[in-house]
Amino acid sequence: MVHQYINNGYHIILDVNSGSVHVVDEMVYELIAWTKEHKEGLGKLDAETVSKAVNEFQGKYEETLVREAFDEINELIEAEQLFTEDIYEPYVKDFKKRETVVKALCLHIAHDCNLACQYCFAEEGEYHGRRALMSYEVGKKALDFLIANSGSRRNLEVDFFGGEPLMNFEVVKQLVAYGREQEKIYNKNFRFTLTTNGVLLNDEILEFLNKEMANVVLSIDGRQNVNDKMRPFRNGKGSYDLIVPKFQKVAESRNQTNYYVRGTFTRNNLDFSEDVLHLADLGFEQISVEPVVAADTEEYALREEDIPVICEQYDKLAKEMVRRGKEGKCFNFFHFMIDLQGGPCVAKRISGCGSGTEYLAVTPWGDLYPCHQFVGEEKFLLGNVDDGITNQEIVETFKGCNVYAKDKCKNCFSKFYCSGGCAANSYNFHGNINDVYEVGCELQRKRVECAIMIKAAMAEEEIN
Repeated sequence: MVHQYINNGYHIILDVNSGSVHVVDEMVYELIAWTKEHKEGLGKLDAETVSKAVNEFQGKYEETLVREAFDEINELIEAEQLFTEDIYEPYVKDFKKRETVVKALCLHIAHDCNLACQYCFAEEGEYHGRRALMSYEVGKKALDFLIANSGSRRNLEVDFFGGEPLMNFEVVKQLVAYGREQEKIYNKNFRFTLTTNGVLLNDEILEFLNKEMANVVLSIDGRQNVNDKMRPFRNGKGSYDLIVPKFQKVAESRNQTNYYVRGTFTRNNLDFSEDVLHLADLGFEQISVEPVVAADTEEYALREEDIPVICEQYDKLAKEMVRRGKEGKCFNFFHFMIDLQGGPCVAKRISGCGSGTEYLAVTPWGDLYPCHQFVGEEKFLLGNVDDGITNQEIVETFKGCNVYAKDKCKNCFSKFYCSGGCAANSYNFHGNINDVYEVGCELQRKRVECAIMIKAAMAEEEIN
């Protein structure tokens, strides 16, 4: 499968199955488009097909140049960098049979929050249930469960999540200390992370985060009016003025690495590229601003008719990132980060985040769910930290969730970058984890195109 597109003046060819990217001139771009229409089967183009192409392009391009271009195209085909075979689909049968180990937990350390964000899928931290804080005993059992079910895997991940986890900071500290003790006993290595709205951040907490947390996610939506509309306190007052100086301090204290300022854009700010740039202008170098996922009944929900405007915003942002990069004002935008040299292994590219198999969420009372977005959906209750996983059928269902199980993914050029998308979004919109959230798919495709264009621009800058 070959995908080609033009972005910011670059003619880009993506060979989907090999992951090879080629930046070409207008003539080669047209010749590859012609080849897509006329090529039959695998292998190089034969002389007859090349001659047919030469005749069709006669008068537009010199014959010598066309033939040289087809020689190069055939070299790429032979090197398995263009029009390559999909070798991964046969792997899926074995992939489904694989033994899985749990390698990551999302600890819902607090089902409570001190903000009242309008788009919160966790219902201000309650998750379709009661407000609660995780006890040390439940958290300790969760870490024990992770160790016991991690097999020979040494590196384990634990994310302190909410609600707002800093509302239960003492237990966070206790669990980190317990985890560090267990590392030595079981030869494990815990990578702790924490997501916070910043309201309770202070110097003591920051010192602890910088010592113990491999990554910190800081929630802010961008410009003050945008943030305060969607992320107010319960009394309606905005949170921007309080959190911005704290977040700037976090970013600087971590040397502008190992953190993200993470926002959500809605129908209220379809010009979200301005929010990303606002965060960059505040000095943040690690930024993620993501599309809201919400039912059409919500006034702030993104709709299909918004897609063209959103895609224009991604293009605008990508071009501005290229411009700033040339001026030495680089910053990372999470959805434009792409590894063209290596990237995730085949299993990861096919199956995604590992929810329901390798990655689980734990409620304050110790129930296990496939991920934080399924918490409260009782049909997805996997078990608990006392008894372990008792509903193996759900695990098997998630084990079979991959790009080849989804008809809408099979012919999508971005399938190995999004790995089939979010299972929770698929379930929420279609009642089935093996479907897709169509609006999200359109935006994902545009983000992949922009990300590759940025890589092309960076490579050109290095050459020049």
